Amino acid sequence: MSEPVIAYAGLTHLGLVSAVAAAARGFDVIAFDPDPIRVAAIARGELPVVEPDLPELLDKHRDRLTFTADPATLGRCDIAYVAPDVPTDDASASDLGPVRALVDVVARALGSAAVLVVLSQVPPGFTHSLPGPAERRFYQVETLIFGRAVERALHPERFIVGCADPSAPLPRAFAAYLGAFGCPVLPMRYESAELAKISINVCLVASISAANTLAEVCERVGADWSEIVPALRLDRRIGPAAYLAPGLGIAGGNLERDLATVCRLADEHGTDAGVVRAWLANSYYRRDWALRQIHARVLDRVTDPTLAVLGLAYKENTASTKNSPSLALLAALAPFRVRVYDPLVAPRPEFHPRLEAAATPLDACTGADTVIIMTPWDEFRALRPDAVATRLRGRTVIDPYGVLDRVACRAAGLDQAVLGAPEREAEA
Repeated sequence: MSEPVIAYAGLTHLGLVSAVAAAARGFDVIAFDPDPIRVAAIARGELPVVEPDLPELLDKHRDRLTFTADPATLGRCDIAYVAPDVPTDDASASDLGPVRALVDVVARALGSAAVLVVLSQVPPGFTHSLPGPAERRFYQVETLIFGRAVERALHPERFIVGCADPSAPLPRAFAAYLGAFGCPVLPMRYESAELAKISINVCLVASISAANTLAEVCERVGADWSEIVPALRLDRRIGPAAYLAPGLGIAGGNLERDLATVCRLADEHGTDAGVVRAWLANSYYRRDWALRQIHARVLDRVTDPTLAVLGLAYKENTASTKNSPSLALLAALAPFRVRVYDPLVAPRPEFHPRLEAAATPLDACTGADTVIIMTPWDEFRALRPDAVATRLRGRTVIDPYGVLDRVACRAAGLDQAVLGAPEREAEA
C-alpha cells in the first residue's frame, strides 16, 4: 500500500507540533484549522507557540505540509486527527465545545474509508459518545510536554489507542502510520485510554507531591533533598526517570485539569478522591514557597524594598504562563517595586502595578534587595554568582530550583534559598 495521508485538525500547540512531526517522519500531512487567519500566519512561518526546534523542523519538511482552512481538503486523507488544545477555566474544568465542533467539521469532510482519531485530551466517555462508525473512530493519548513537545512527538514512548473493540486489528492505514514510529502500540477500550492519560498525570503528581513534602522537611531538619534523590533513583520500585525534583506546585493547566476531573468523577460515582484533594492543597501551599522566603529573609527586614524577579513562564522553554507561580508571586508583591526579566514573556501591566521590565537578568538585579529566580531558564544558569552579587544591593537569592551554583553563591557572600536545602546552609 502507498503511505497514508495524515491530517491534523486544530493548529494550536498539540495539532501543529504533531503535524510537523508526522511530516518529519516522511508522511504527507494536511494541517487544517477553521481559522484562515491562523492558517495564513503559520504558512508564513509565524507560529502561535514556542517550542525548541519547531521552526527549523517546519522549514525542513514544509514540502510535505499542506496548510489549509478548507475542510474539503480533508477528503483526501486516510487518517484525520482532531487535535485542538482544550481550554480550561479557573476551576480547571475543560471546555469540550470546540473539540466537538471540530469533530463535526472533520467527520463531514472525510471519505468513507478514512479513520477519525481524537487526540485532544478528553474525559472518559467522550469518544464513545461521538456519532459515526465505531470501527473508524479512535482515541489516542497525546504525549505533549511543554518545552519538549517536538522530541516527544518524534520519539513517543508508546501509543495508547482507545477502540470500540480492542481485540480487533487496527485499520491498515492507521496501523501503518503508528508503526512508523517504532514504539509499542497499546489498544484498549475508549474509556480506558481516556483514563490512562489522566492516570499517568495522577501518578506524576503523586511523585511531585512526595518530593515537595519531603523537600520541605529537609529544609527544616538540616537534610539535603539533592543528596537523597540519587538513592531513590537506584531503587527499582521508584526508578531513574521518576519525578523527584521539588517545585513550586502544579502549573501549566494539564495536571490541574486531570486532578479536577478525578475529583469530579469521584463525586459523580461515589468513590474517594481525598488523596487527590490533598495533593491540590499541597500544590497551593508549595506555590507560595518563594513568597514565604521573601517575607522571612527580606520583607521583615527591609523597608520599601526593590525586588528582582527572573522568569515569568511557568517552566523553561515555553512562553506559557498558565497557572504560573511567578504570576501568583507578582500578585502577592503588589505593594513593592519589582523589576522583571524573562527571555520570552514580555511583562504586562496587569501582572503587577509597579512592574519594571529589565533588558537583561543582571539589569534586573541592579540595586535590588533580593533576586527571585522563578523559572529555571538556561540563560539564568549561565549567570555568575559573583556578578549577581556585584549588582545586588542585598545579599539574598531566592533560587527554588538551584539554578545558581551553590558553592559559588557562598563564595560570593550570597544567602541562597533552595528548595530542599537546609535553611541556613549559607551559615554552615
